[in-house]
Amino acid sequence: MALNIPEKPVGTQYRQDEQKKDGRGLRVNYPIIILSGLVILFTALIVFLLIIRNVYGEFDIEEILPTKENLSKLGTKDKVAILYSQNTENTIDPGSTWLSDNVNAWENFLTINRRSFIHLSDQDIELGNHFKYKLLILPGSKSLSDREIIQLKKYLDLGGSVFATGGTASFSDEAKWRGWEFFIEVFGLVFTKEIDPNEKTKVHTLRGNLPLTAEIPTGYTLKIATWDRPIYTEILEPRTTQASFWYDHRKEAGLVREEVDKSAGIAYGTYGKGRFVWFGFELTSVIGEQEDYINFEKLVRNSIAWLSYAPTGFVKDWPDPYKAAAIFIPTISNSPQNILNLSKSLGNVNFPATYFIDPFVAMDNRKLIKNLGRSNPIGGIVDIGFLESSLDTVNSLFDKNLQYSTIAFAQDTLQRMAEGNVKGIMPFYGFYNENTLQAMKNLGLEFIITDSLTDRSVPEIAIRDGKSILVITKTGRDDYEIIREYGLTNPDFQRYTYEEDIDRVLFEGGLYVLKVHTDYQLQSQYVHVIKDIASYLRKKDIWIVSIDELMNWWKKKGGLEIRYTTRSERRIAIEISNPKENIATDFVVQVDLNKPVKNIKISADIINTTIPEHEFDGNTNTLYLFIKDIEPDETYLYLVDFENVEY
Repeated sequence: MALNIPEKPVGTQYRQDEQKKDGRGLRVNYPIIILSGLVILFTALIVFLLIIRNVYGEFDIEEILPTKENLSKLGTKDKVAILYSQNTENTIDPGSTWLSDNVNAWENFLTINRRSFIHLSDQDIELGNHFKYKLLILPGSKSLSDREIIQLKKYLDLGGSVFATGGTASFSDEAKWRGWEFFIEVFGLVFTKEIDPNEKTKVHTLRGNLPLTAEIPTGYTLKIATWDRPIYTEILEPRTTQASFWYDHRKEAGLVREEVDKSAGIAYGTYGKGRFVWFGFELTSVIGEQEDYINFEKLVRNSIAWLSYAPTGFVKDWPDPYKAAAIFIPTISNSPQNILNLSKSLGNVNFPATYFIDPFVAMDNRKLIKNLGRSNPIGGIVDIGFLESSLDTVNSLFDKNLQYSTIAFAQDTLQRMAEGNVKGIMPFYGFYNENTLQAMKNLGLEFIITDSLTDRSVPEIAIRDGKSILVITKTGRDDYEIIREYGLTNPDFQRYTYEEDIDRVLFEGGLYVLKVHTDYQLQSQYVHVIKDIASYLRKKDIWIVSIDELMNWWKKKGGLEIRYTTRSERRIAIEISNPKENIATDFVVQVDLNKPVKNIKISADIINTTIPEHEFDGNTNTLYLFIKDIEPDETYLYLVDFENVEY
């Protein structure tokens, strides 16, 4: 007979059943669990805050809390408001798309640069609906009501930013002429004149080394169509800075200093607590090639950065503390013996020069050239063809083979006579083309002095098969123009004309090229002016440099890449890269913080990164980083922390 023996529970179930029989069970210690959770949560919060601080720098807890005020900023902080002024549209011909085209240009630019925007009407401005936006764009808004003007002034006075183009507020909402009172009061500008549309296009020169022109070649010239009647103005107040000028020294007469001052086409400054940028032309007026549009986009982007209190930066063109540079190139052609007058006039004055010589003149003056070449660098004057039109550089100049043989002859002739290397050339008529650069590359020549390059006042590096050729354009009037064409035989007038060009190039921040000839300025009755010019250059913040030094500096400086990002309200990151094959040394990075700050601190993300020497100019809110060297393919990343100054 089988016995019915109940099975005992096994494992966990058995232990639990036995514990129940004993009246015992597992007790959960809830206070310990809760305390452990709080410790983990607190630790996670501390780690999170440390990570946030490491990325964004110092911050206050109130700034990251989801308060009503912080949440309200998210919708409008970075949004741009564009005024579509119906008042202005009413003043133009029926059916014209002028205003809508200008507004569309702004829409396209902001979309490409990932900036959100909203349209406002004249009534929105009158009602004050623009106050919640940090940046207001006024494209071609020449007709505004009195109420709009009042509201715009209040907006600026309270800290808003305005980007305006054209003749802002020069007409009333009833299309009646109001005048330029708004310009004078708000922009600190006085109207000079409008450009006649019959001119069709106008050259517009940008100054270098400004927050608005960061990473644009100094003295870059934009081509502006005149159908919108662009505006000349003059700066009235120190709160406004001139960023460009319309005056074309190559074609226009007049006193250079005065004409530059009276022809401002871009200006920026402050009004109350606010900021403004004004362009004397519309975005749709810029015409040209791809490089022109790229640099213009940089100009607009930099302008918006300045209005938005965001940083801009660049590598300074010249060694610290210089604001411009100058080279001296005496030219020996007719009356070659007059070159001896130069050393007599200069005496002990050190004015480094590179002497350019016509090889056929050299053949008739062998002893002179040999003596000159013993202690001075020599360049060759070469005839590579004449241009009937500056638009036809390929067909009018000599072909590749003839250019090569002409340049090679000049180089070989002068090297044998001067017993030294010839590193550069000067085309007889001032023009060159691709054939010229190819010939120079094959002959190992390193620089060319030309009249062709007119879109900047600094050198440009042309790379051909890995070899660098420095292209230097003439940036000032030479003695052929001053004495031969103008007929200025009075040395005082000659001196003044040279000084005008020096002041203009210094204003731009470019390279002044002093080119003189043995048959004019180097005549005995005029040569003493050169010594006066050397003295004048030294009184200014101008680096007087030889072409060899200039080449070394420009190749060393060129190609460096600067990036800067805003991490937070109190921190920016600056990345400096050297993608070149050569080490870069002793250069200055200028970072315009574009807002008032104090207590600057610089650190690095990577341990053992050397912190560079630096200076901060509190008046201009500009940070200067003095970089000793950066190896090829090396990158430095610096963190700049600061405290904001409320004003």
